[in-house]
Amino acid sequence: MVLSNNDGCIIARSDEAKALGFAMGDPYHLTQEKLTLHGVQVFSSNDALYGDMSRRVMETLRAFTPDVEIYSIDEAFLNLAGFERWGLTDYARLIRATVRRDTGIPVSIGIGPTKNLAKIANHLAKADPESGGVYKLAGAEVYEALARIEIREVWGVGPRWATWLEAQGIVTALDVKRADPKAIRRKMTVVGERWVHELNGRPCRPLELGAPPRQGITVSRSFGQTLTALDPIKEALVSFVGRAGEKLRRQGFMAGQDLVFVTTNRFSSTQPFYANSTSVRLQYHTDFTPDLLEAAAHLLETLCRPGFHYPTCGVMLLELSPVTRVQADLFDTRDRSREAWLMRALDSLNTVYGARTVRVGNHGGKRPTWAMRQAFRSPRYTTNWRELPVVR
Repeated sequence: MVLSNNDGCIIARSDEAKALGFAMGDPYHLTQEKLTLHGVQVFSSNDALYGDMSRRVMETLRAFTPDVEIYSIDEAFLNLAGFERWGLTDYARLIRATVRRDTGIPVSIGIGPTKNLAKIANHLAKADPESGGVYKLAGAEVYEALARIEIREVWGVGPRWATWLEAQGIVTALDVKRADPKAIRRKMTVVGERWVHELNGRPCRPLELGAPPRQGITVSRSFGQTLTALDPIKEALVSFVGRAGEKLRRQGFMAGQDLVFVTTNRFSSTQPFYANSTSVRLQYHTDFTPDLLEAAAHLLETLCRPGFHYPTCGVMLLELSPVTRVQADLFDTRDRSREAWLMRALDSLNTVYGARTVRVGNHGGKRPTWAMRQAFRSPRYTTNWRELPVVR
C-alpha cells in the first residue's frame, strides 16, 4: 500500500491489502501493528516516479491513436473510431501488451460507445479475471452488465445523488438506463440527463484533447513537522515558489498575481486554528523567479503570526497569460531578455543534471527541517541519476 504525504494515511491498496480490511484514509500510525503482523509492504508517496511513469504510459497510448484524453495520472480515454477492422478487443489487447512491455505497468481497458459505458467496461475488466484485462460492452450483454453495477459505482454519481436515486427505486446502472431522462433532469439538471443518455449509448461527453486553459499554478506541501518560526517557513516557501516558476515557464505562461497561504491543523485539540491568505498584483506579468520570490516573501511576513504551529503553506500564481500575448511596458527599464536568458539557463541545468541542482538561495540545504517525511519511499528509478535501477 501507499501512504499520503508525510506518511499520514493510506491512499492506495492492492487487492490483497483490501482483503485484509485496510480502508482508504486509515491513519498509518493506527494500523502499523496490523500491517507488520500481515507483512504488508508499505511505500511512501513518490510523486516524481508516478508522474514520470504516467507520462510514459500516455506516450505509449498515443502510438495507437492520435485522440487521447488524459483524464488523470492513471486514466485516459482513447478514440478508437476507424480501428474496427482490426477488431477492437484484439486491438485493445495489443495496446495492453505494448504498455506492459514498454513500461512494466499493467493496465485494464474497457471498451464502450460512450465514456460512461467505457468506465463500466473498465470496472468489469478489473473484476473479471477471465477477461484478460480487456472488456467490451456491446449488444445485449450491456443490459446484463449494467444490472450488476450498483448506482454508487456509476461514474459521476456522488453519495448525495445516489441516496436520492435509491429512494426513487433506481439502484443499478440498468435502472438509470431505463429512466426518463427528462424526469431525471428536473431533479439532477442536465448532468443527470447526460448519465441516462450515456448509458443508452448516446455520447454526451466528447474527448477533451487539449488541456483547458490554466487559471493558476499552485505549489503546496505539508511539512515533515509543524513549524513555528518564520525562517524555516520562508525556506519552504522559497522552494515552492521556485517550483511554481519552473512550471510557469515550462507551460509558456507569465503570472500577474502572487498569492500566499498558511494554515494550522484544523483538527488539533491542543492548538488554536488559524488559516489565512493574501495576494498582490505584480507590477508586470513575469516568469522571473526572483520577482515572484520577492513578492511571496513579503506576503508571508504579513501572514505568519507568532504562537501558531504551521504544518502547511503554499503559493499560487494567478492571472496567467501566455508569454506570446504579454505586451512589453514602455516604462519597464529592466533587461527582460537577460532575465529570460538566466531562467533558461537555470531550467536547462536542472533538466540535464536533475531537479533543483541549481536553485535560489535560502532553500534550506539538502535535508531542511520542513522536508516531508518519506520513510518508505521507493527509489526514483527514472528521474534521478543516483537512483537508477542496477542490472547485475
